Amino acid sequence: MLEVLVKKAPTVRFTQDNKTPIAEIEAQFDSLRADDPPSIIKVVGWGKLAEELQNTVQVNSKLVIEGRLRMNSVPRADGTKEKRAEFTLSRLHPFISDTDTSSVDSISQSNEMNSKENESVKWDSSPLIPETDDIPF
Repeated sequence: MLEVLVKKAPTVRFTQDNKTPIAEIEAQFDSLRADDPPSIIKVVGWGKLAEELQNTVQVNSKLVIEGRLRMNSVPRADGTKEKRAEFTLSRLHPFISDTDTSSVDSISQSNEMNSKENESVKWDSSPLIPETDDIPF
């Protein structure tokens, strides 16, 4: 998980084979040391997360993002390679402070959609081993 500030608006492209949307944003996060400057990272969302990035995220939005970090090797003009971090989203949460209520409506709509999706999932909570009084040994 990482708390970030969106620095560049989402850009969207599509895969060639099945036209899956891919959205990218540039996000800033604070360093661990007070005297270090903030860091910038590329955040990538696929499919529905790409659509959510495109439709709800704006420059200077604060987000809490969940996902995985990976390192990419990028060629430089001088022929050497540079390593750059890329964050692939698995979940996206708008960051709300006590004074910010503008995005509460969008969160409640998102939560309603998630609860409708979760209603269709039925869990089998029966025990794995049948309960019996007999000891099998």
